[in-house]
Amino acid sequence: MNTAFASHHAKRALPDFDKVLDALGAWVLAIVWISPLLFATWAALQPSGTALGLDFSNPLTFENFTYVWNAVPWIGYFTNTVILVTLILAGQLVLCTLAGFAFARFEFKGRDTIFILVLLQLFILPEVLIVENYAIVSKLGLFDTALGIGLPYMASAFGIFLLRQAFKSVPVELEEAARIEGCSWMGVLWKVYVPAAKPVYLAYALVSIATHWNNFLWPLIVTNSPDTRPLTVGLSLFGAPETGVDISVISAATIMTIAPLLIAFLIFQRQFIQAFLRAGIR
Repeated sequence: MNTAFASHHAKRALPDFDKVLDALGAWVLAIVWISPLLFATWAALQPSGTALGLDFSNPLTFENFTYVWNAVPWIGYFTNTVILVTLILAGQLVLCTLAGFAFARFEFKGRDTIFILVLLQLFILPEVLIVENYAIVSKLGLFDTALGIGLPYMASAFGIFLLRQAFKSVPVELEEAARIEGCSWMGVLWKVYVPAAKPVYLAYALVSIATHWNNFLWPLIVTNSPDTRPLTVGLSLFGAPETGVDISVISAATIMTIAPLLIAFLIFQRQFIQAFLRAGIR
C-alpha cells in the first residue's frame, strides 16, 4: 500500500515539476527578451556619456530626451512614419484581399503554380532586391517619396497566403446564399469573406505596422530629405561615427521611436493576443 501511495505521489509530483520547469523557462526567456529594452530605458535616463559605466548611483535625468527632441524634427519624422505604414497597410489590404480571394475561390489555369511562385517570395530577403527596387522606383519618378518607400512591400506573399487560408475556411454555403440574393463577386467578397476574416486582418495589420515602423535599410537608401524620412532613419543620425556615439542619447532616441508601438500594445494587448489566436498564426 505504501508502495502504491509513493508511486501515485511520484506521478503527481512529475507534472508539477514540469509546470515549474515551464514557468522557469518562460521567465528566463521573458527576461532575456526584455533586457535590451530595460537597459535602453535605464541608459536613456543616465547623464550623457555615463551609461556604459553601469554606475547605479548616478541621478536619473530626462536631458537626453530633451536633446533628442530639439536636435531633429521628430514631429515630422513621426508624421512621415505614420503616413508610410498607413499607405503600405492600405495597399497590402487591397492587393492581398483580391489575390487571396482569387486563389481561394476561383479555378483558373496555373493557379497552384502561380500560388507557389507567390510563396517563393517568402524565401527571398527584401535586401536582395534593393538594387532592382531602387532602379524601378527611380524610373517611376518616386524617389524620395512615401509611395516610393512603400511600393515594394504592398504585394505581400505572407498577406496573400494568410488571407487565402482564411477565405478557404469560410463555408461555401454563405457564398452561395449571397449569390442567390443577387450579390456580385465583389459584393460576396465585401459582405461575406471580409467580415469573416476580421481577426486575420487585425493580426496581419499588427505584423505589418510593427515591421514597417521599424524598417530601416530601404528607407535610408530611397530618401534624401527630412521631409520624407521615417523615425528609424532619423534615429540613425545619432549613431553616425562622425557625430560621436553616445549610448545615452541613442537610447533616448530609440525609446522615443518605439514608444508609440509599446503604448499601443499596452492599451490593446488583449485584442492583440485574441486576434493572433483566432487568426491561427503559429
